[in-house]
Amino acid sequence: MDLLHGLNPQQRAAVTAPTGPVLVLAGPGSGKTRVLTHRLAYLVRELGASPESVVALTFTNKAAREMGGRVQALLRAGGSSDSSAPRPSLGTFHAFAARLLRREAGRLPVSREFVIFDESDQQELVRQALKELNLDPKQVQPGAVHAAISQAKNELQGPEQYPRGTYFAEITQRVYVRYEELLQLNNALDFDDLLLLPVRLFRQEPELLQSYRRRYPHLLVDEFQDTNTAQYTLLRLLGGEDPDLFVVGDPDQSIYRWRGADYRNVLRLQQDYPRLQTFLLEQNYRSTQTILDAAMAVIDRHPDRTRKRLFTERGRGQALLFHEAYDPADEAAFVVDTIAGLVAAGEVEPGDCAVMYRTNAQSRALEEAFLKASLPYRLVGAQRFYGRREIRDLLAYLRLIHNPSDQVSLLRALNTPPRGIGDKSAAALLAAAASAGLSPGELLLALARGDPPAAASSLPPRARPALEAFGAMLAGLIATAGDLPLDRLIDQVILEAGFRPFLDDGTEEGADRWANVLELRGVAAESSAVGLVEFLEQVALVSDQDTLTESVNAPTLLTLHAAKGLEFPVVFILGLDEGELPHHRSLEDPEAMAEERRLFYVGLTRAENRVIVVRAFRRRVGGVFTASDPSRFLDDLPADLVEGDLLGMGLRAQASYARQTRWESPAPRPIGPRYAMGMRVRHPSFGEGVVMETMLHSDDEEVTVEFERGGVKRLSASVAPLEILE
Repeated sequence: MDLLHGLNPQQRAAVTAPTGPVLVLAGPGSGKTRVLTHRLAYLVRELGASPESVVALTFTNKAAREMGGRVQALLRAGGSSDSSAPRPSLGTFHAFAARLLRREAGRLPVSREFVIFDESDQQELVRQALKELNLDPKQVQPGAVHAAISQAKNELQGPEQYPRGTYFAEITQRVYVRYEELLQLNNALDFDDLLLLPVRLFRQEPELLQSYRRRYPHLLVDEFQDTNTAQYTLLRLLGGEDPDLFVVGDPDQSIYRWRGADYRNVLRLQQDYPRLQTFLLEQNYRSTQTILDAAMAVIDRHPDRTRKRLFTERGRGQALLFHEAYDPADEAAFVVDTIAGLVAAGEVEPGDCAVMYRTNAQSRALEEAFLKASLPYRLVGAQRFYGRREIRDLLAYLRLIHNPSDQVSLLRALNTPPRGIGDKSAAALLAAAASAGLSPGELLLALARGDPPAAASSLPPRARPALEAFGAMLAGLIATAGDLPLDRLIDQVILEAGFRPFLDDGTEEGADRWANVLELRGVAAESSAVGLVEFLEQVALVSDQDTLTESVNAPTLLTLHAAKGLEFPVVFILGLDEGELPHHRSLEDPEAMAEERRLFYVGLTRAENRVIVVRAFRRRVGGVFTASDPSRFLDDLPADLVEGDLLGMGLRAQASYARQTRWESPAPRPIGPRYAMGMRVRHPSFGEGVVMETMLHSDDEEVTVEFERGGVKRLSASVAPLEILE
């Protein structure tokens, strides 16, 4: 088999490059995995490298399996059919490092039988350390401390190097010290140790490093733009000053900064190896030229990058379609109707379509729209909205308020958030309730009233105060439930149960969990007229997905992050609004904003034939609907590549015009701002705050307010019910 057969000139040049440091900048859909696997086979078959001297690293087990299958097929085609013959070392960074550490366990503070703690285990150790240091988890969020420790390890900082200077940093450093001690007591390593410890070993023991350089002289890396500091340093150590290092990646597709990935490692590679050979893969085998031109127009706004001119032989293809919906529900209905129309016209199969969005919470409206239309769908990368843990936890409280005899909901809510009621205490509660002929919920309410049955004397003395407190909280919620609208009832549950500090722990995942809770609260606000009972019935019906299978021919719903590495004939990208995409957390951070741009680029380049971008005229912010601003990324799409309403203007201008003509527009405002910087205002949901900035647009005034309990919000003056206090 000719290893170079079927490769285009750019791919062929990369595969046959002389040994040494090589960087392949591979555009989306350009065959980077093909180049990497052919390069590995070329090393073995043509350059005489022994298979066991080659290490190929990637980031997911799925990618490693795919790479391994292709490499074995290429080596077998070259005459190596012996299944017992030596093989290259293929796998993820963490799997390779774990094998290395078990091999060198005698040099570590743990034994060869060490266990690897997952995130839940790690956070439990952080909570234990906080408790031992007499620090209140309600004041110092365990999730935020754990995230800081993880980031430090990714930057190769141990407890002794951890920078101090703020109260949080001082606390984190103290917890970090105890956290490491607890890991050793458990004979455990965490995920970040798998990268940190090999680097530490190699730096401390030069002879060991030299032995591994001799053992693995050929290094290949996939998705190089996703490496963090620890991974890059490990490669530098293994490779030495003049390595045979072959890396494939695309800084334009670096979208995991929140995990520690640093696309600047590509720049560091170019600086560290002056004789680095660089190859560009620019021929795309996936998308039409129109899609590629639109994607390049977006990413070319990113400074300090090697520009790639993506081209394809697939032809121009159809223009992108832009649509402005009224709100998220209308946005979702448009998606469902459009897919149904394409299927009915015979243009696509349902499974050809993918619907992408920035955050998991955006799937809620989509899921409901598909269910309302009785159409199946597949959800990738996350649980269905009503199946997510934080949503089920909050619904358990609402069900318990409605029916205190609901034992399943009680056991879910009893120690969520944690309040010192463990499994033994819960078992004792069930036994005491059964002895008294009551449900556990009824027994707790009796404790709260102060007239418990005699069977309550068997409850553990240490847990009894916590049980009584839970019963009192439940009794109070039941008493007020009839007087509160649904959204206010949820607010009360969140406040009294302590949900926000439990969920929003300072991490990216915590912020997503809290966003999901706010989404549920918004649904409740829209459903307040139906009451608690009807609301719970609606939710129960929505969450009944047992008839769906993962193999169904159905549209795929997924976040843009989860879409990396996938491709679909038709792609919808929703939420092209400021605060959604780009996400509101990126608005004041240039690096984060650049990553949002790359995220949109990744979404566009998942499409083979068609791209449909959608925004909504209004979105819910903190439970309140306000007019949304079109995403700045819409301005980057060339007008001649986009079709839709109101052609002839930029897409942001189109949306502004549409606000005045297509939807219910506010009455014309007098010229000049109503609000001024420093003015105190009050919002019914966010409370009191101070105006930080105000800007006039052609049809409205945008006010930025720092609220005492709601944080910084950008509001449309024509929509937001702001009361001027002074």
